[in-house]
Amino acid sequence: MKTILKSKSQEVIIDTDGPVLIIGESINPTRRKKLVSTLSEGNFELAIQLAKTQIEGGADILDVNVGFPGVDDEKLLPETVKAIQEAVDVPLCIDSPNPKAIESALKVIDGRCLINSVNGEEKSLEAILPLAKEYDAAVIGLVMDDDGITYDPEKRFKIAEKILEKAVKLGIKEEDVVIDPLAMAVSADPNACLVTLETIKLVHDRLGLNITQGASNISFGLPNREALNMAHMVLSIWNGLTCPIANPNKITTIVRAADLIRARDDYAMRFTEFFQNQ
Repeated sequence: MKTILKSKSQEVIIDTDGPVLIIGESINPTRRKKLVSTLSEGNFELAIQLAKTQIEGGADILDVNVGFPGVDDEKLLPETVKAIQEAVDVPLCIDSPNPKAIESALKVIDGRCLINSVNGEEKSLEAILPLAKEYDAAVIGLVMDDDGITYDPEKRFKIAEKILEKAVKLGIKEEDVVIDPLAMAVSADPNACLVTLETIKLVHDRLGLNITQGASNISFGLPNREALNMAHMVLSIWNGLTCPIANPNKITTIVRAADLIRARDDYAMRFTEFFQNQ
């Protein structure tokens, strides 16, 4: 299954049979006070710096989120998208819980982007899927619905299946639906990672879709978070993860190694090139 994204001049293919691609997570004001203050002033220099640093670190796609209290994201999100597109040439993932902000950003996108995200709630399906269809965007489907978050992998799979069916019925190609299995903090629930991993496997085996997840979510509140994140990353990749949302400067090494071990990197070219560039 191939999900094709485009920037002004580049095409990026997320492929269930190919190497893992990284969606850079760092253009997000959460826990970044300086980004909040600069974006509030209409200053995009830090956002552009984060974009460039992530690309240098191995990001193939950039997630763009400007959400923070009091922000007019319908205005700021497209402004940020335009500033980043002028500075770098990689596909973008538009990240907002506000459908109006997403549409505003879609109107200024150069190329073909990924929307983050729709979920199984009827309100979300009705608001986001038509935008994906109208603007020819791929979309991330988050496995929660009107009943909230389930901790049953089979139920999470059913939500993924529902999102896919609704999207296809609307005319969206199945390869343009990327599933997020919901990575939760293992400090709060000892079974959290097992549920996520089993959901990844079910979606991979039964639907054959590309799969993403917030790579650092599982380690909240625990020491040595990077080690935990890396362990979960390798297991997720083995089960079918194809495009994690993460900080490339922390996970690219393990991703390249996992691809090489899985025979997704002929003659170790990507693995070797990454370290030479570093």
